[in-house]
Amino acid sequence: MAQMLLSDLIDGYNLPGVEVSELAFDSRRAGPGSLFFCVSGFQQDGHDFAKAAVAGGAVALVTERPLGLGVTEVVVDSVRSTMADVAARFYGDPSATLEVVAITGTNGKTTTAFLLHAILEAAGRSCGLLGTVKSLIGGVQREASLTTDEAIGLQADFAAMLAAGNVCCVMEASSHALELHRCDSINLSAAIFTNLTQDHLDFHATMEGYFLAKRRLWELAPAVALANVDNPYGRRLADEFPQTVTFALDAEADFRATDIQTDLQGSGFTVTKPDGVRLELRSPLPGRFNVANVLASVATASSLGVSDETITKALTEAGQVRGRLEVVDEGQDFTVLVDYAHTPDALESVLVAVREITSRRLILALTGEGDRDRTKRPIMGEIASRLADVVVVTSDNPRSEDPQAIVDEVMVGTGPNTEAIADRREAIKAVINAASPGDVVVIAGRGHEQWQKLADGAKVIFDDVTVAREMLVARVGNKEGRS
Repeated sequence: MAQMLLSDLIDGYNLPGVEVSELAFDSRRAGPGSLFFCVSGFQQDGHDFAKAAVAGGAVALVTERPLGLGVTEVVVDSVRSTMADVAARFYGDPSATLEVVAITGTNGKTTTAFLLHAILEAAGRSCGLLGTVKSLIGGVQREASLTTDEAIGLQADFAAMLAAGNVCCVMEASSHALELHRCDSINLSAAIFTNLTQDHLDFHATMEGYFLAKRRLWELAPAVALANVDNPYGRRLADEFPQTVTFALDAEADFRATDIQTDLQGSGFTVTKPDGVRLELRSPLPGRFNVANVLASVATASSLGVSDETITKALTEAGQVRGRLEVVDEGQDFTVLVDYAHTPDALESVLVAVREITSRRLILALTGEGDRDRTKRPIMGEIASRLADVVVVTSDNPRSEDPQAIVDEVMVGTGPNTEAIADRREAIKAVINAASPGDVVVIAGRGHEQWQKLADGAKVIFDDVTVAREMLVARVGNKEGRS
């Protein structure tokens, strides 16, 4: 186990020669020799657990007020900011060696991360991945718990990647993580901004606050910064940071996608690079919004020196991203897609994309999520009724809220083509049973997620893909039984 002097981890204090063998912000994980960070959380204050951390063996505390618990205390203005800096030092500043690319934005982070990871791997750069759906360290997969981990976990993962032979890492950077200083002290080889639309206003309060959280990624001074200037906030970033490399489908940009053709089998388009070179590309991902994600990965990979030939080949081989327009096929004569769309912009992008590639009905299971931005619920209801032929409104992750109350708030924005079914399993059954040959069913809101989050932190297993598959098998079986 590595050991460092506390004085080597924190500058500006006359600290005793205390040896630190581990870092912790959860008192249950504060063992002998640990440095405990008294993080003020949303529901609990780490200062209240400092005594337990000391009892567990913590030799020093980082706090925002004196506690007098008999061990060395370092009183700072921001425990979170200090934690990020200390974590980087403790793990040997791994991002100084590891090539780290961070992706932020409301929508598209996961898809862009998967695509860029595939391109960098194809270029022979062993690449780690940290994100919403999964993490990869040295090729070993683990399920993700947070889109972006706390600073201690991030720096530990970077160090583990280097030890496992990775030379680069693609990570998603959430607005929460940026606001809470988790990404501070990361040396960024590149940063990507996909877009900004309404979401997380339960946390950031205003769109300006939400944008300023995302903007923190640019303040970390990445070696290369790339922004989608089709989005007004991306345009603002490019204006405020003139070195930003721009990409777009519609606006003038350094990297531009044109001649876009898309269907359920994927998309074809032309990318014009800053040097005037034109790449004819094909991706298995359908929809204009996915073309924007592909373009982000192409622009970044090209800016990092990956060859055009490698990019072109890697994109054709990149597989489907779990829970992102994921096809569920049990031999039925209609299409079922599961998607993570849980914001107004994401929902509209998905429905517009599907509407463009189907001549039959679009049937939608629409989600309302508990204990999250309530103002977007009727907005999503309006979008659903306008763009889908049949809409079933249901709940997702109700947490402390009544599922029916969530559904009722979504229903405020809907029209006469809508039905409310609060039970999610029954809602999925309803949209699948409503489908006729050639229709497209979209089950939106959860995507890759495997659990439903209930009150008091309780969780139950629930996977939209699995439930949809069960309902399809039951429907096909019933038809065969009647024939």
